[in-house]
Amino acid sequence: MIFFQGYMKYWREDYSSILAYMYEHMIISLTVIALSITFSIPLAVYLTKIKSDLIKTITFNIANIFQTIPTIALLALVIPLFGIGFVPAVVALFLYSLLPLLRNTYAGMNSIDPGIIEAAKGMGYGTIQRLFKIELPVALPYIMSGIRVTSVYIISWTTLAALIGAGGLGDLVLAGIGYNDSMMIFTGTFLAIIIAISLDLVINKIEKIFSYS
Repeated sequence: MIFFQGYMKYWREDYSSILAYMYEHMIISLTVIALSITFSIPLAVYLTKIKSDLIKTITFNIANIFQTIPTIALLALVIPLFGIGFVPAVVALFLYSLLPLLRNTYAGMNSIDPGIIEAAKGMGYGTIQRLFKIELPVALPYIMSGIRVTSVYIISWTTLAALIGAGGLGDLVLAGIGYNDSMMIFTGTFLAIIIAISLDLVINKIEKIFSYS
């Protein structure tokens, strides 16, 4: 009860700064997620259309390499190129986000029954028509799963972006560690979880809308 009263007082006194941290966190996360979707899905579709196994292998190996680098190390590696703040955080987190969405989209496109494609060709569908009316809708569950996984990862990893001056809820957590303030640590962690859950629900809703359309 005492903790709850103290926590409510903390929110009343610092709600503006807490919301500012939350806003920064969401801007970084959503920017990275949008860039990942814009880049990874078309790239995965392209990889399913080409016959060169070498290009596919190189692409997935590069994405795998970024995944193996510790998050803090990758954030540090982009500092010499982009400095500190928002841009290097977005670049580093974008590189991290490539593999899950790329892999899921590629798997989804490859899961399509060739008979469906042939039937679409027989109906006179062109390449673009087949892609948007047949292939992407069939692969949608895989793609949306990749987006959901990527989104949760990015919201979590964005907390570490505070280490290179990008702001966000990581600043709140780091300040709490510095001041040995459990309320600040709890708030930063709790809000990151809330953002992740909320975004997951939104993505799930979007998936249902497109599935029924």
